[in-house]
Amino acid sequence: MSAYDDIITRLDDAARYAREVPQFDTDNALSLPDAYAIQRASIARRLERGERRVGVKMGFTSRAKMVQMGLSDVIWGRLTDAMQLEEGSNVPRSRFVHPRVEPELAFLLKKPLAGNVTGAQALAAVEAIAPALEVIDSRYQNFKFTLPEVVADNASSSGFVVGGWHSPATDFSNLGLAMSIDGRAVQVGSTAALLGDPLRSLVAAARVSAAAGEPLQAGWIVLAGGAAPAEWIHPGQHIAMRMQGLGSVGFRLV
Repeated sequence: MSAYDDIITRLDDAARYAREVPQFDTDNALSLPDAYAIQRASIARRLERGERRVGVKMGFTSRAKMVQMGLSDVIWGRLTDAMQLEEGSNVPRSRFVHPRVEPELAFLLKKPLAGNVTGAQALAAVEAIAPALEVIDSRYQNFKFTLPEVVADNASSSGFVVGGWHSPATDFSNLGLAMSIDGRAVQVGSTAALLGDPLRSLVAAARVSAAAGEPLQAGWIVLAGGAAPAEWIHPGQHIAMRMQGLGSVGFRLV
Protein backbone atom coordinates (compact mmCIF):
# COMPACT_ATOMS: atom_id res chain seq x y z
CA MET A 1 0.00 0.00 0.00
CA SER A 2 3.04 2.32 -0.17
CA ALA A 3 1.44 4.23 -3.06
CA TYR A 4 -1.48 5.12 -0.80
CA ASP A 5 0.31 5.66 2.52
CA ASP A 6 -0.41 9.39 2.50
CA ILE A 7 -4.12 8.80 1.85
CA ILE A 8 -4.30 6.14 4.55
CA THR A 9 -2.74 8.51 7.07
CA ARG A 10 -5.01 11.35 5.96
CA LEU A 11 -8.20 9.29 6.33
CA ASP A 12 -7.10 7.76 9.63
CA ASP A 13 -6.34 11.19 11.07
CA ALA A 14 -9.61 12.58 9.70
CA ALA A 15 -11.63 9.96 11.56
CA ARG A 16 -9.44 10.08 14.68
CA TYR A 17 -9.52 13.86 15.09
CA ALA A 18 -12.84 14.65 13.33
CA ARG A 19 -11.17 16.76 10.65
CA GLU A 20 -12.27 17.51 7.13
CA VAL A 21 -9.96 16.37 4.36
CA PRO A 22 -9.93 17.23 0.65
CA GLN A 23 -10.95 14.70 -1.96
CA PHE A 24 -8.11 12.69 -3.42
CA ASP A 25 -9.91 10.94 -6.29
CA THR A 26 -11.86 13.68 -8.04
CA ASP A 27 -11.44 11.98 -11.42
CA ASN A 28 -12.91 8.73 -10.04
CA ALA A 29 -9.81 6.77 -11.10
CA LEU A 30 -9.41 4.70 -7.92
CA SER A 31 -10.66 1.12 -8.24
CA LEU A 32 -13.01 -0.32 -5.62
CA PRO A 33 -10.50 -3.06 -4.68
CA ASP A 34 -7.87 -0.36 -3.99
CA ALA A 35 -10.45 1.66 -2.05
CA TYR A 36 -11.16 -1.35 0.16
CA ALA A 37 -7.42 -1.88 0.62
CA ILE A 38 -7.13 1.71 1.84
CA GLN A 39 -10.06 1.17 4.20
CA ARG A 40 -8.50 -2.00 5.56
CA ALA A 41 -5.12 -0.34 6.13
CA SER A 42 -6.74 2.67 7.79
CA ILE A 43 -8.73 0.46 10.19
CA ALA A 44 -5.56 -1.58 10.87
CA ARG A 45 -4.02 1.58 12.32
CA ARG A 46 -6.91 1.83 14.78
CA LEU A 47 -6.40 -1.78 15.81
CA GLU A 48 -2.70 -1.10 16.36
CA ARG A 49 -3.73 1.67 18.78
CA GLY A 50 -5.80 -0.82 20.79
CA GLU A 51 -9.24 -0.75 19.21
CA ARG A 52 -10.94 -4.10 18.65
CA ARG A 53 -12.98 -5.35 15.71
CA VAL A 54 -16.61 -5.93 16.66
CA GLY A 55 -18.32 -6.40 13.32
CA VAL A 56 -19.25 -4.93 9.95
CA LYS A 57 -21.73 -2.45 8.56
CA MET A 58 -23.50 -2.81 5.24
CA GLY A 59 -24.21 0.05 2.86
CA PHE A 60 -26.27 0.68 -0.26
CA THR A 61 -28.66 -2.09 0.77
CA SER A 62 -31.47 -0.32 -1.07
CA ARG A 63 -31.91 -1.58 -4.64
CA ALA A 64 -32.81 1.95 -5.76
CA LYS A 65 -29.63 3.37 -4.21
CA MET A 66 -27.57 0.61 -5.81
CA VAL A 67 -28.96 1.45 -9.24
CA GLN A 68 -28.49 5.18 -8.61
CA MET A 69 -24.81 4.61 -7.80
CA GLY A 70 -24.29 2.26 -10.73
CA LEU A 71 -23.50 -0.68 -8.47
CA SER A 72 -24.36 -4.35 -8.72
CA ASP A 73 -23.46 -5.10 -5.10
CA VAL A 74 -23.55 -3.63 -1.62
CA ILE A 75 -20.65 -1.78 -0.03
CA TRP A 76 -19.41 -2.43 3.49
CA GLY A 77 -17.25 -1.09 6.29
CA ARG A 78 -15.58 -2.30 9.46
CA LEU A 79 -16.81 -1.67 13.03
CA THR A 80 -14.56 -1.29 16.08
CA ASP A 81 -15.43 -1.11 19.75
CA ALA A 82 -14.51 2.60 19.86
CA MET A 83 -17.34 3.28 17.40
CA GLN A 84 -20.03 1.81 19.66
CA LEU A 85 -21.93 4.50 21.54
CA GLU A 86 -23.85 3.81 24.74
CA GLU A 87 -27.62 3.62 24.28
CA GLY A 88 -29.33 6.62 25.86
CA SER A 89 -26.06 8.51 26.32
CA ASN A 90 -24.92 12.02 25.49
CA VAL A 91 -22.65 11.85 22.44
CA PRO A 92 -20.27 14.77 21.79
CA ARG A 93 -20.74 16.52 18.45
CA SER A 94 -16.96 17.01 18.45
CA ARG A 95 -16.56 13.32 17.51
CA PHE A 96 -17.87 14.01 14.02
CA VAL A 97 -17.42 16.16 10.94
CA HIS A 98 -20.73 15.94 9.03
CA PRO A 99 -22.91 13.63 11.18
CA ARG A 100 -26.09 12.09 9.89
CA VAL A 101 -28.05 9.22 11.37
CA GLU A 102 -30.03 6.36 9.87
CA PRO A 103 -32.19 3.58 11.34
CA GLU A 104 -30.82 0.06 11.17
CA LEU A 105 -31.44 -3.53 12.23
CA ALA A 106 -28.49 -5.12 14.05
CA PHE A 107 -27.58 -8.80 14.15
CA LEU A 108 -25.52 -10.37 16.93
CA LEU A 109 -23.75 -13.56 15.85
CA LYS A 110 -23.35 -16.64 18.06
CA LYS A 111 -21.02 -18.47 15.68
CA PRO A 112 -18.78 -17.69 12.70
CA LEU A 113 -20.42 -17.18 9.34
CA ALA A 114 -18.36 -17.20 6.16
CA GLY A 115 -18.63 -17.47 2.43
CA ASN A 116 -21.65 -18.20 0.26
CA VAL A 117 -24.29 -19.14 2.81
CA THR A 118 -28.04 -19.60 2.53
CA GLY A 119 -30.56 -17.53 4.40
CA ALA A 120 -31.26 -20.49 6.69
CA GLN A 121 -27.55 -20.88 7.46
CA ALA A 122 -27.25 -17.16 8.17
CA LEU A 123 -30.27 -17.19 10.49
CA ALA A 124 -28.86 -20.20 12.37
CA ALA A 125 -25.78 -18.11 13.21
CA VAL A 126 -27.79 -15.28 14.75
CA GLU A 127 -27.92 -14.99 18.52
CA ALA A 128 -30.18 -11.93 18.63
CA ILE A 129 -31.51 -8.91 16.75
CA ALA A 130 -31.95 -5.32 17.88
CA PRO A 131 -32.99 -1.88 16.69
CA ALA A 132 -29.96 0.30 16.02
CA LEU A 133 -28.91 3.74 14.85
CA GLU A 134 -25.80 4.35 12.78
CA VAL A 135 -24.03 7.69 12.73
CA ILE A 136 -22.58 8.11 9.26
CA ASP A 137 -20.02 10.82 8.76
CA SER A 138 -18.16 11.50 5.54
CA ARG A 139 -14.91 13.24 6.41
CA TYR A 140 -14.52 14.97 3.01
CA GLN A 141 -14.67 18.73 2.65
CA ASN A 142 -18.00 20.19 1.54
CA PHE A 143 -19.54 16.72 1.80
CA LYS A 144 -18.34 15.91 -1.74
CA PHE A 145 -16.89 12.52 -2.65
CA THR A 146 -16.77 9.74 -5.21
CA LEU A 147 -17.89 6.18 -4.57
CA PRO A 148 -14.31 4.88 -4.13
CA GLU A 149 -13.65 7.72 -1.69
CA VAL A 150 -16.69 6.67 0.37
CA VAL A 151 -15.42 3.09 0.51
CA ALA A 152 -11.91 4.21 1.46
CA ASP A 153 -13.45 6.31 4.26
CA ASN A 154 -14.85 3.15 5.91
CA ALA A 155 -18.14 3.52 4.00
CA SER A 156 -18.75 6.72 6.04
CA SER A 157 -19.27 4.67 9.19
CA SER A 158 -18.46 6.58 12.36
CA GLY A 159 -20.60 5.40 15.27
CA PHE A 160 -23.49 3.14 16.17
CA VAL A 161 -25.95 2.66 19.00
CA VAL A 162 -27.71 -0.66 19.64
CA GLY A 163 -30.95 -1.10 21.58
CA GLY A 164 -32.13 -4.14 23.51
CA TRP A 165 -31.48 -7.57 22.02
CA HIS A 166 -34.37 -9.87 21.09
CA SER A 167 -34.83 -13.41 19.86
CA PRO A 168 -34.25 -13.85 16.12
CA ALA A 169 -37.30 -16.11 16.09
CA THR A 170 -39.23 -12.88 15.57
CA ASP A 171 -40.15 -12.37 11.92
CA PHE A 172 -38.00 -9.33 11.15
CA SER A 173 -38.48 -9.27 7.38
CA ASN A 174 -40.97 -6.40 7.38
CA LEU A 175 -40.95 -4.53 10.68
CA GLY A 176 -42.28 -1.00 10.70
CA LEU A 177 -40.06 1.70 12.18
CA ALA A 178 -40.11 5.40 12.92
CA MET A 179 -37.07 7.58 13.54
CA SER A 180 -37.62 10.83 15.42
CA ILE A 181 -35.64 13.92 16.34
CA ASP A 182 -36.78 15.69 19.50
CA GLY A 183 -39.95 13.64 19.45
CA ARG A 184 -40.93 14.53 15.88
CA ALA A 185 -41.00 11.72 13.34
CA VAL A 186 -38.58 12.45 10.51
CA GLN A 187 -38.43 9.05 8.79
CA VAL A 188 -40.91 6.18 8.65
CA GLY A 189 -40.01 2.92 6.97
CA SER A 190 -39.66 -0.82 7.18
CA THR A 191 -36.90 -3.38 7.46
CA ALA A 192 -38.13 -4.71 4.10
CA ALA A 193 -36.19 -1.80 2.56
CA LEU A 194 -33.03 -3.80 3.28
CA LEU A 195 -32.71 -5.84 0.07
CA GLY A 196 -36.34 -6.91 0.53
CA ASP A 197 -35.38 -8.80 3.70
CA PRO A 198 -32.58 -7.91 6.18
CA LEU A 199 -31.45 -11.54 6.18
CA ARG A 200 -30.19 -10.98 2.62
CA SER A 201 -27.95 -8.25 3.97
CA LEU A 202 -26.47 -10.70 6.49
CA VAL A 203 -25.92 -13.24 3.70
CA ALA A 204 -24.11 -10.53 1.72
CA ALA A 205 -22.03 -9.61 4.78
CA ALA A 206 -20.88 -13.21 5.13
CA ARG A 207 -19.84 -13.28 1.47
CA VAL A 208 -17.97 -9.97 1.24
CA SER A 209 -16.20 -10.24 4.58
CA ALA A 210 -14.97 -13.77 3.82
CA ALA A 211 -13.78 -12.62 0.39
CA ALA A 212 -11.69 -9.99 2.21
CA GLY A 213 -10.15 -12.67 4.43
CA GLU A 214 -12.05 -11.45 7.49
CA PRO A 215 -14.98 -13.85 7.97
CA LEU A 216 -17.74 -12.87 10.39
CA GLN A 217 -16.97 -14.05 13.92
CA ALA A 218 -19.03 -15.13 16.93
CA GLY A 219 -19.85 -12.09 19.03
CA TRP A 220 -19.69 -9.70 16.08
CA ILE A 221 -22.43 -7.22 15.25
CA VAL A 222 -23.65 -6.78 11.69
CA LEU A 223 -25.51 -3.57 10.87
CA ALA A 224 -27.82 -4.51 8.02
CA GLY A 225 -27.96 -1.08 6.36
CA GLY A 226 -30.10 2.03 6.44
CA ALA A 227 -33.80 1.16 6.47
CA ALA A 228 -34.71 4.79 5.67
CA PRO A 229 -32.84 7.85 4.39
CA ALA A 230 -30.27 9.44 6.69
CA GLU A 231 -31.03 12.66 8.56
CA TRP A 232 -28.62 15.46 9.47
CA ILE A 233 -28.20 15.85 13.23
CA HIS A 234 -27.15 18.83 15.36
CA PRO A 235 -26.08 19.52 18.95
CA GLY A 236 -28.91 19.51 21.47
CA GLN A 237 -31.03 17.05 19.51
CA HIS A 238 -32.35 13.78 20.87
CA ILE A 239 -32.44 11.09 18.19
CA ALA A 240 -34.56 7.97 18.66
CA MET A 241 -35.93 5.09 16.64
CA ARG A 242 -38.75 2.72 17.51
CA MET A 243 -39.01 -0.58 15.65
CA GLN A 244 -42.11 -2.75 15.63
CA GLY A 245 -41.84 -5.49 18.26
CA LEU A 246 -38.22 -4.64 19.15
CA GLY A 247 -38.57 -1.47 21.18
CA SER A 248 -36.55 1.69 20.83
CA VAL A 249 -32.99 3.01 20.74
CA GLY A 250 -31.71 6.54 21.11
CA PHE A 251 -29.04 9.05 22.10
CA ARG A 252 -28.56 12.81 22.45
CA LEU A 253 -26.00 14.79 20.48
CA VAL A 254 -24.37 17.42 22.72
